[in-house]
Amino acid sequence: MITLKETIEVRRSVEACFNYVADFRNTVEWDATAIAARKVTEGPISAGSRFALSCNAGPSTLALSYTIEEFTPWQCLVLTGRGRWFTVKDVITFEPGSHDSTIITYTADFEYRYGLEALAKRYEAGLRKMGRASLRGLANALTDENPIPAALPDTERKDKKLIPALRCFTRYGYQRGRRRWHPMSTDIAGKHIVITGANSGLGFAAARSLLEVGADLTLVVRDPAKAETMQASLERATGHRATAVELADLSLLSDVVTLSEKLNAQGKAIDVLINNAGALFNEYAATREGIERSVALLLLSPWKLTELLHPLLAGHANPGRVINVVSGGMYTQKLALDQLIMEPERYNGSVAYARAKRALTVLTELWSEQWQQDNIVLNSMHPGWADTPGVQSALPGFRRLTQRVLRNSEEGADTIVWLARAREAGLVSGKLFLDREPRTTHLRSATKESPEERAQLIPWLERTYASLLMNQLP
Repeated sequence: MITLKETIEVRRSVEACFNYVADFRNTVEWDATAIAARKVTEGPISAGSRFALSCNAGPSTLALSYTIEEFTPWQCLVLTGRGRWFTVKDVITFEPGSHDSTIITYTADFEYRYGLEALAKRYEAGLRKMGRASLRGLANALTDENPIPAALPDTERKDKKLIPALRCFTRYGYQRGRRRWHPMSTDIAGKHIVITGANSGLGFAAARSLLEVGADLTLVVRDPAKAETMQASLERATGHRATAVELADLSLLSDVVTLSEKLNAQGKAIDVLINNAGALFNEYAATREGIERSVALLLLSPWKLTELLHPLLAGHANPGRVINVVSGGMYTQKLALDQLIMEPERYNGSVAYARAKRALTVLTELWSEQWQQDNIVLNSMHPGWADTPGVQSALPGFRRLTQRVLRNSEEGADTIVWLARAREAGLVSGKLFLDREPRTTHLRSATKESPEERAQLIPWLERTYASLLMNQLP
């Protein structure tokens, strides 16, 4: 048997350290040998939870299956890892240190199979070196002092050429980005996060991830029949349910107003608002309020909801955050206010969708400038090409062509979660993100709007809303 033992002390609470380490998926953030990790079992992390890890082992890859054998908050974790060549027992203890710090002691006992003990002894010094490096990585992750987000030079080069930029939208772009990410250990337990369009796709994936780390969620969905199914799925996956579910058809501005009035009346501060609700409509239709439904749902709705919830987002000790989910499709369109509401005979669902998302991206930038003094940060993100239910139903042809390179919903939603959670994500405002990096908002010069066109967007929204109200008068 070979035994490794290392101790670190970090300036984080015992609870935050325990919760971060207990989720063994986070191993890839601090252990240089771990390249992929997933949780195999459903439900909350506890005794019996299992994780599958893939680790570098020289020129090859080693698969390990980890099981939590003992789970004693906030004191001790015991895990058993089983691989082809060895079994390892990890004992991790947590003790309060001085000055609000935590002392973490990590002990690993390795037992080798097939007579490999003698060979392992020859490389024991290297094994101990890797153990020390891993604990340094854990200390760094828990320190949570990542730099202000900035695009890497390689990313800036890719964003100057269309094809390399589009490749970043694929699953391979996600994998490329993930190799360079900083750890995400910020504790958001109890933070109030409102997510629209949460019953499936990106919204559900984001809700599940945020619920797992203790966020207080208010989820907004349209269909009451899907609300309980959503809650049951979240509870099965995480052991928790969203604190509140609000019903609203966000293509109707009257529902947007009713929802915001209810949330404002409750007076519960909002730490993060995620405007995710959306759909691509291939056929033209107007809402019962008389507005073409693409621009109603994708632009007017997040504009009005965010404006009305401003009092709940402002005035926090830490900045309130707004995350607007847009689409890579916006790169095909320019901000053109006279073309946002399309006529039935000229309607094209993909174009209407892209134009609304372009406008929402510009709106995010305008708000960022206007609300700077209100301690609110606003950013947009696009998920790349993700295989969501919306893509499956609205873009079957596109899906057939790109299915092998599409991201799953969790990969598409990752940047939403990062913008909502990571400490450093609250240090920038008015940016468009993909895979946790700021990206260009234009891939072609033909889509760039003038300052005058930008300045007219909010007045256009106000006039359109005023016209809608006039049309509803008897």
